[in-house]
Amino acid sequence: MIPALIVGGGPAGAATATLLARAGLPHLLLERTRETGDALCGGFLSWRTLRSLETLGIAATALNPDPTRRVRLFAGKRIVEAPLPRPAVSVSRHRLDTVMLARAIAAGAAVERGVAVRGIDGLVARTADGATIAADALFLASGKHDVRGLARPEEARGRDPTMGLRLRMGPAPGLTALVGDAVELHLVDRGYAGLAIQEDGSANLCMAIHLSRLTAARSPERLLAALAAEAPALADRLAYAAPSPVIDAVANVPYGWRVRHGEAGLFRLGDQAGVIPSLAGEGMGIAIASGIAAASAYGAGGAASAAAWQRSFARRIVQPIGVASLVRVLGEGRFAPVIGFAPRGLIDLVARATRVG
Repeated sequence: MIPALIVGGGPAGAATATLLARAGLPHLLLERTRETGDALCGGFLSWRTLRSLETLGIAATALNPDPTRRVRLFAGKRIVEAPLPRPAVSVSRHRLDTVMLARAIAAGAAVERGVAVRGIDGLVARTADGATIAADALFLASGKHDVRGLARPEEARGRDPTMGLRLRMGPAPGLTALVGDAVELHLVDRGYAGLAIQEDGSANLCMAIHLSRLTAARSPERLLAALAAEAPALADRLAYAAPSPVIDAVANVPYGWRVRHGEAGLFRLGDQAGVIPSLAGEGMGIAIASGIAAASAYGAGGAASAAAWQRSFARRIVQPIGVASLVRVLGEGRFAPVIGFAPRGLIDLVARATRVG
């Protein structure tokens, strides 16, 4: 029996492990990959998330020395630009995950890599090799990947589920000049695309597109061509993509879902606690905040604190997820061009309202 088992070594799991290690609380973190990859989702860290990382001993400059200072919104023919309330950071998930897991290990965290959890029954995890690991407390930090036995409900995906697509573009002076120190949001029919320059100079283009739009296009490559024809500014950016770009995808993202009830001994973290629409740029904020809060609750009350903590965290994220979901609905529908007339002050208000307090 393990006192605390953490499933997943991304930002949520690494944050949990760091604090449990600091407190001298026995635990084990299982990460399915042997080497850190570059996860599709995430990459923008708000000013509040950077403060959370500081409590873990991670400085913003260790992730990207060049801050993101503005948000630029493209809606129809309109362009609206506004300063972020405070500087943020755009960083690759490879860099973020590497730094966070290294911090956890330096704090004394017990980490095993290359161990995939295939199913969970109660507080017992079953690994890919058939082994079972029982725990007093289980921290589910598997990100957007569901684990059999604790999968998020299928109905949360909706009748026209959202697909997450990601395209990486290598460093290019022309593209850097276009984007600058901004995070860009391009609103398109039944979706949107976010673009920012990361720590290595590459550009990360993340798209949240409804399945119906992708199905109509018949392939991700044809979808890119359709988006370029629809959004001239996005086409200018896509001109810097490789001739045959690699497009990563994740299916059926349940944007707007959050768990509302707690279970004894189970701490659901990050996207397993709530999924904020990615245009808000607070997915990593929720992941890291949940890991910090859950570890603190466990340190104070042990496994018995899980149910009450889960309900408390659900209340904490109701506003950011709710506001982001409303903006998403407006941005994906016929009202999208109207958003282009939004005053800069309203954009600032939305930016603040979608942060995790």
